Amino acid sequence: MTAVIGLGNMGMAMLTRLVGLGTSPIGWDLDPAKRAAAGALGATAPAGLAQAAAKVVILSLPNEAAVTAVLSDLLPALPAGSVIVDTSTLSPAAVRGFAQQAEAAGCAYLDAPVSGGPAGAVAGTLAMMIGGEAAALEHARPVLEKLAAKILHIGASGAGQVAKLVNNLLVATHLVTAAEALRLGAAAGVGPEALLPVLNGATGRSAATEVNWPRWIASGTFDSGFSAGLMRKDVRLALAMAAEAGAPLDATARAAAAWEALSATVPDSDDFNRLPAAIFEGATP
Repeated sequence: MTAVIGLGNMGMAMLTRLVGLGTSPIGWDLDPAKRAAAGALGATAPAGLAQAAAKVVILSLPNEAAVTAVLSDLLPALPAGSVIVDTSTLSPAAVRGFAQQAEAAGCAYLDAPVSGGPAGAVAGTLAMMIGGEAAALEHARPVLEKLAAKILHIGASGAGQVAKLVNNLLVATHLVTAAEALRLGAAAGVGPEALLPVLNGATGRSAATEVNWPRWIASGTFDSGFSAGLMRKDVRLALAMAAEAGAPLDATARAAAAWEALSATVPDSDDFNRLPAAIFEGATP
């Protein structure tokens, strides 16, 4: 039995994928409406968190406080040998503490942040960056292979979060720099519709130009399922990790500052792709 706890955009997408493959997962969220939606999908949706105990539990939660609260109620209910796969993006220090808590309860905890968004979860094409014990990963692998095309065991507990924070710091930076470069091109008389095929066929390409700009920005849909607030949270975590590690940042720190400076123009509730769109349209940090 598999459970998905936290039915936001990502959690519901993973639950949808599991149900679509013919499994019978448990879905749980604090919000009764989300539990009802899980039940409508065909998942089991108990009222109580303790009833969501399973041998493999996938967490998809917004922050460390939420994970702390869930583990407090969930760990006593889990059978010995269960594996918690936490796809939330958190600080490496926090997940190491969660892993110790799980071990004391006779369970294993993997930090397993993902890349690919809700669309990747529904398609089963996520990239999953995993920190923790190899034996726990092998126990959970049959479930994870239903969700992820790339399962990357990075190292010990916390390593998955290091990889995710480095990745998202680069994503945040690429979106800012792509928007500035495309704004320059437009000001010089060549718009994004002409520049993007050049960039994406040359060495200036990135996911920002290959995926984000055509799919969500140029189309005007802005429905990636990932908010500006979540990106800001991840960037802050990356900056805190850099400070703790004593690793100086220069260019990426300036891009990170743009995400904070434009918080009034692009509030946390907006799709994160609205920030590079705002920069292209003339917003400056």
